[in-house]
Amino acid sequence: MADPVVLCLSRSGEPTAHRIAEALGAKVHGREGRVDRADAFFPDALEHARTLFAARTPIIGVCAAGILIRAVAPLLNDKRVEPPVVAVPDDGSTVVPLLGGHRGANRLAKQIADVLESHAAVTTAGDVALGIALDEPPAGWRLANPQDAKSFMAVMLSGQGARVTGDAPWLNDLDGDGPLSLVATEEPIAGDAETLIFHPAKFTLGIGCARGCSVDEIRALVSRAMSDFNIAPQAIASVVSIDLKVDEVAINAIAEELGVPFRVFDAATLEAEAPRLANPSEVVFAEVGCHGVSEGAALAAAGPDAELVVEKQKTANATIAIAQAPRPITELKGRKRGRVSLIGIGPGKAEWRTPQASRLVAEAEELIGYGLYIDLLGPLAHGKPRHDFPLGGEEARCRFALERAGEGRDVAIICSGDAGIYAMGALVFELLDRGDISDAARRVEVISAPGVSALQGAAAKAGAPLGHDFCAISLSDLLTPRDDILRRIKAAAEGDFVIAFYNPVSKKRRTLLAEAREILLAHRPAETPVLLASNLGRPEEKLIYRDLAKLEVDEVDMLTVVLIGSSQSRVTGGRMYTPRGYAKKMKAAE
Repeated sequence: MADPVVLCLSRSGEPTAHRIAEALGAKVHGREGRVDRADAFFPDALEHARTLFAARTPIIGVCAAGILIRAVAPLLNDKRVEPPVVAVPDDGSTVVPLLGGHRGANRLAKQIADVLESHAAVTTAGDVALGIALDEPPAGWRLANPQDAKSFMAVMLSGQGARVTGDAPWLNDLDGDGPLSLVATEEPIAGDAETLIFHPAKFTLGIGCARGCSVDEIRALVSRAMSDFNIAPQAIASVVSIDLKVDEVAINAIAEELGVPFRVFDAATLEAEAPRLANPSEVVFAEVGCHGVSEGAALAAAGPDAELVVEKQKTANATIAIAQAPRPITELKGRKRGRVSLIGIGPGKAEWRTPQASRLVAEAEELIGYGLYIDLLGPLAHGKPRHDFPLGGEEARCRFALERAGEGRDVAIICSGDAGIYAMGALVFELLDRGDISDAARRVEVISAPGVSALQGAAAKAGAPLGHDFCAISLSDLLTPRDDILRRIKAAAEGDFVIAFYNPVSKKRRTLLAEAREILLAHRPAETPVLLASNLGRPEEKLIYRDLAKLEVDEVDMLTVVLIGSSQSRVTGGRMYTPRGYAKKMKAAE
């Protein structure tokens, strides 16, 4: 989950907001014109709160609770993924967790109340009656079955007492007499409505395998080992391996199935564990530079006081081992798999940015891109390290992102429109395909978040010009030979496609758009409608309609998308559309 953001809407709330932010290490986002000091400013409180919530960013609003409720209400649909939302009045007298009580809001509210020396108005039944949320165990602990918690807590709240079995100091205050049982155990025990099972995550699962090993083979090996040695799957804190396996599909899948992080170590770190290995191998050392992958990784992840409780188990293509730490593991060792998020932010308007794009920006540790595009993120980007690259530096931009991710970072490449349409997406995958990047960079995860493309934004503003077959053609000849561009224009003209021209002109390139106009005039009427859409979604936005014969190059710049209608496109009442063919159906029905 992303770091919390403190929203401040008035000068009277500034002292409270900054006290909270300082204590939590959070950023203050302030309302423009109403707050003097903040890390970032926003113009619209409801829209900004909604954007943060969609990005799953915890929100602490120093404002009236109603403002936050109105902001996020349209987005409420799944409490399992919604971030905490906490309201604090300007004077800090009360802290109210509004949403996500058992996903961190109650804990956050109590922490804030301690800082402000005020009162946390926690309303969830378990916290009020029991002083603890049994469905939200502390770090290092996991419920055997989260679905059991609700019914169990309902019985406890009816007045039934519980006995605590096992070593779980955080449960001691609930220990008493009664028919219910709270059990802390490393063993795979089934719970029910009267027995709630908690597992201390003390174990680390080391895995080594041949490239391309099947998930089924590793899964069977892991299941057999945990069954033979009586270890509950929920007691596993992490899955670990050597860094050469960070992109191994099967190991990543096993970690996902267990619901735990996957971490890796370099060969030198694993070789340092050689004295503790039960089954050192010279063959493995010759291949990867350490005497054991599964045993070494498990021990390195569990710490210097850990012991190997499951020595290397193997199949034809995989090995596994399990180490046990003396206490629940709350800080993970090893490097995570880096991630490059290809994020299309749309034309720039915040409300045209998808929730997934906002969430990936919030999760990213670093932002990379053309400076203007990062600037368009506004407060969402504030406080994150950013690496600005100029226009023309696309390859350097993508290489840099892949290499940073190869070091275990979560980075985001920010693109306008859609990252896969005339943007960085294709170049990132081309670099991965060519392979002339570091080995670590080749193993990163890549996620593409779709964005509202310029042609979609222009079409929506105009009406429905893309209502029938259409295509997009870039008029930039920097990467595409001029003859290829002209050939595509001719084909689109003959096919009577609606055409979206990207990169229509530049300071030096002024003739291709004029040539395209002449080619098209040979195949469609002079009065064919043309839309010139520039600065979409920004204050400078401008839409101009022209007949094809009257299209002038000097009206167009690099921030303009040119939509050329087909022979059937028309403008009526200031709206442009291209019929799909329903008129024939309607006429036949008459």
